[in-house]
Amino acid sequence: MLSKRIIPCLDLKDGRVVKGVNFVGLRDAGDPVETAKLYNACGADEIVFLDITASYRGGLPMRETIAQASEQIFLPLTVGGGMRTVEDFKNMLACGADKIAVNSAAIENPSLITEAAMRFGRQCVVLAVDVKRNEEGRYDVYLNGGRIKTELDALDWILQAEHLGAGEILLTSMDRDGTKSGYDIAFTRKVADTVNIPVIASGGAGSMKDFYDVLTDGKADAALAASLFHFGIVDVRDLKRYLSGRGVSVRLEEL
Repeated sequence: MLSKRIIPCLDLKDGRVVKGVNFVGLRDAGDPVETAKLYNACGADEIVFLDITASYRGGLPMRETIAQASEQIFLPLTVGGGMRTVEDFKNMLACGADKIAVNSAAIENPSLITEAAMRFGRQCVVLAVDVKRNEEGRYDVYLNGGRIKTELDALDWILQAEHLGAGEILLTSMDRDGTKSGYDIAFTRKVADTVNIPVIASGGAGSMKDFYDVLTDGKADAALAASLFHFGIVDVRDLKRYLSGRGVSVRLEEL
């Protein structure tokens, strides 16, 4: 059985880690490299860096930040925000990223998924999907950091992306983001049951039990959180011991 992964997410704005609620109301949460080093030391399995303004500002995530992090952190690094071309993938991977997350650019140009997967391997291509439940009970896809609603049905888009070559899904519930009300278990499970690639659950973690629920009932392969870790509400080491004690397979070396 593959171990479940615990992944801190560092949302970046103007070179700083920030966190808000429902994608708004951002507050400062620290220096990205120093924050990532702390997670490296306390047993995180991966780290995700997301430049949350790059897609609508038209810029790439800061290469200097990723280069510094990759020199000091010995965990897989996923980087997203503003990636629009295969050349962007190449440049960020050269800075030390292990995987690239695409959201808005993949919606606007789905062939980017295939081109990147063919050149770098599908394991490098993460489809980031920001979803919100609509009045009909279905899930809509949003782009540009949750600012623009598309006409895409979330499940249809996720399936299409898998067929195009995406190697992993980063599924974020905009309804739950930053609320600490728990992950969207039902939709996460629906996605996990539909695709044959790993699903990372994001949005809503408020307690250790929330992680347990999404990794078991939600069938997620990994659980991502931000403010819960950044502000010391939950310690990664304690969380992994809790999960292991409840029968969830997690990496415990050196904890």
